[in-house]
Amino acid sequence: MTAYLILENGMVFEGVSFGAQGDTTGEVVFATGMTGYLETLTDPSYYGQIVLQTFPLIGNYGVIPPDFESDSVGVKAYIVKRPCQDPSNFRSEGALDTFLRERGIVGLCGIDTRALARIIRNNGVMNGKITASPPGGEDLSEARAYSAHAAVSAVSIRAVTKTGGGPRRVALLDFGAKRGIADALAARGCEVWSFPHNAPAREILQIKPAGVMLSNGPGDPADSANAGIIETIRIFQQRGIPIFGICLGHQLLALANGYTTRKMKFGHRGANQPVREISTGRVYITSQNHGYAVVAERGSFVNVNDGTCEGMDYGGSFSVQFHPEARGGPLDTAFLFDRFIKRMDAHAKR
Repeated sequence: MTAYLILENGMVFEGVSFGAQGDTTGEVVFATGMTGYLETLTDPSYYGQIVLQTFPLIGNYGVIPPDFESDSVGVKAYIVKRPCQDPSNFRSEGALDTFLRERGIVGLCGIDTRALARIIRNNGVMNGKITASPPGGEDLSEARAYSAHAAVSAVSIRAVTKTGGGPRRVALLDFGAKRGIADALAARGCEVWSFPHNAPAREILQIKPAGVMLSNGPGDPADSANAGIIETIRIFQQRGIPIFGICLGHQLLALANGYTTRKMKFGHRGANQPVREISTGRVYITSQNHGYAVVAERGSFVNVNDGTCEGMDYGGSFSVQFHPEARGGPLDTAFLFDRFIKRMDAHAKR
């Protein structure tokens, strides 16, 4: 069945529908990972976005539920050059097309994905609409006006959950957390208590956490809906509790410390972003998914490609823009979880 992507600037791409049928509107972004499409689809940070994969063949190792980063699908729609109809992997439990249909996610394939990615790189991310209706004089005001306000509340958990066990109790504030974050902490002997995004500080402090983990998540960090979260973070810092922030958690921690954030032209979404640690000069390859950046002249990490801030250190607390827990890889920076453990242990000895 023929379907179309119509960008807010009026450009039209004709392709073929797969996955669920229907119309949908969202922010069109591109991801450059050659693998990890399951982690991308189930990452809550993609809430409100139409994701374009630049790698031409997606779905070749099928659908593997143990690799999911959450129980839901974060993307509004999914665009690929060619979806694999006959996956080959001993862990596979189905094909991508069937998975998207079952989850109600609209898919579009057969378009020139490389041309679309170049348009986004040159012009910046923009909104778009996928529809089965042939284009012709449509009103694009709805697409242009689209925005995912209060995105964190849409993807955060609703009740407290617990993962792992051990001598260190960590409070994880769930802004749309990837499962890999709690798993990485649990593997290091932590009892991880995951709290909804709007949990009051007094409730979190009742468990007497050794440290606080700020998760990834979707949307604009400076969204007014996040004001309460930022105040909660400040309370933890005032009490000297070690904090580790990842992605949106990094941005919210920066806002709590008086920094600002800005929207990037097309962001970083992929598994090949080089970052340099300022203190050592060492370069790491990282997995990233963000469209906003912290505005800071000097941080703990910097992106080698464009010089944007990739990390901040506030003494007891620190944060990074990339994903050290990336289950699709690379795992160059997994040592940051060990750094967090050491800071919690040092704080406990005071």
